[in-house]
Amino acid sequence: MIPSTASRAKPIPYNKRAYKQRNRIERMWCRIKDWRRIATRYDKLARNYLSGAYLAAILACWLN
Repeated sequence: MIPSTASRAKPIPYNKRAYKQRNRIERMWCRIKDWRRIATRYDKLARNYLSGAYLAAILACWLN
């Protein structure tokens, strides 16, 4: 869950650790989608798309 704003009358409880992990994954996908092949999903087969996503993730981690 996403944490509620400070102005909310009754704050919604959330797990900080799970939110932090979710944020890391979302930032990683944002970096991966810099590659056109991943962002536009040119591949018709799921296995080809997944292999391209793996390659993009490896390069994103390596270059970062």
